[in-house]
Amino acid sequence: MHIPFNKPYIPLLTIRNLASTALSGTIAGNGAYTKRCHREFENRFRFRKVFLTTSCTDALEMAGLLAGICPGDEVILPSFTFVSTANAFLLRGAKLVFADVLPDIPNIDPEKIASLITTKTKAIVVVHYCGIACEMDRIMELARKNNLIVIEDAAHALDSYYNGRPLGSIGHFGTFSFHETKNISCGEGGLLTINDESYVQRAEIIWEKGTNRAAFYRGETDKYNWIDIGSSFLPSDILASFLFIQLQKLDKIQRKRISHWNAYHRKLKLLGDMGYLKLVEIPSYATVNGNMYYFLMPSGEERNRMIDYLRSKGIQAVFHYLPLHSSPYFREKHDGRNLPNTDRFAETIVRLPFFYALKNSQISYIAETIRKYYQ
Repeated sequence: MHIPFNKPYIPLLTIRNLASTALSGTIAGNGAYTKRCHREFENRFRFRKVFLTTSCTDALEMAGLLAGICPGDEVILPSFTFVSTANAFLLRGAKLVFADVLPDIPNIDPEKIASLITTKTKAIVVVHYCGIACEMDRIMELARKNNLIVIEDAAHALDSYYNGRPLGSIGHFGTFSFHETKNISCGEGGLLTINDESYVQRAEIIWEKGTNRAAFYRGETDKYNWIDIGSSFLPSDILASFLFIQLQKLDKIQRKRISHWNAYHRKLKLLGDMGYLKLVEIPSYATVNGNMYYFLMPSGEERNRMIDYLRSKGIQAVFHYLPLHSSPYFREKHDGRNLPNTDRFAETIVRLPFFYALKNSQISYIAETIRKYYQ
């Protein structure tokens, strides 16, 4: 038996959508399916305004532009994240200030954020790891007191909630990923959410390469001109048509993925209770969205042995992330603070195969294989 870490979900209707889009005569960005996706996201999750992008990386880079990040500004963010979270602000000339994560969940620690705020701090970037919400009330209060911008990196967090509020709708900006490993996907894709009305008009201009093209096509201006900085952030309508089918099937996808998460959690609970593994504990303010399933091993050596063992049994388990503060690129730029929780998660985390088409029998086989490891 071979069980891959990921297998993209592609409904058959996707082929019909791709064909109809290709034959429509308009396959560039901001077409009919882009607009349908925008409406669906805004109506379903109460985002004030959204913009599809070619990746979550692009959405983060748009957020950096809109936040007005400039050389000399400081941006506080976790080190336990994908490099895109950092690059988006480093490209604007910001100084990155890495904060440690909580002891029990690899989400940024609000207390550590508070200790790192200076007169140069411009923004706080939070990452909702595994779709589990950060402590947003505390973080937003810090932002209000210090006049800071909050960007939610919600790459893992579509259809996940903080005290009933959709993640990505709480900070000034939210960013999502539609990479093939995410709950819904178009191969590569992303979404920027704007939750402060004052940024909407400029966001559209930046999204359209710094032009007022969208307003021109709506008949709101008689000239189509270059009026601000921007880039080519919007995706082809072919990608939007691919995504729209998955967005329509989101409830079905979520039921199955959350069922997978619960099955793993149930089958591994005894090992957690016995202290062999540390399973994730979901805070009362957060929800499970079925983005992934992970657990922690007692040490890095044990983690590596477990992954090797699972692979020998045909199970592709993985780990991430390697901490950004100690990466080859950034270690000489880091201020030398220890981030012990970040290091511990990076050394001991195991991510199990997780995708829509995963079968209950495969989950049972994986859980049984892990139990046999301890026998």
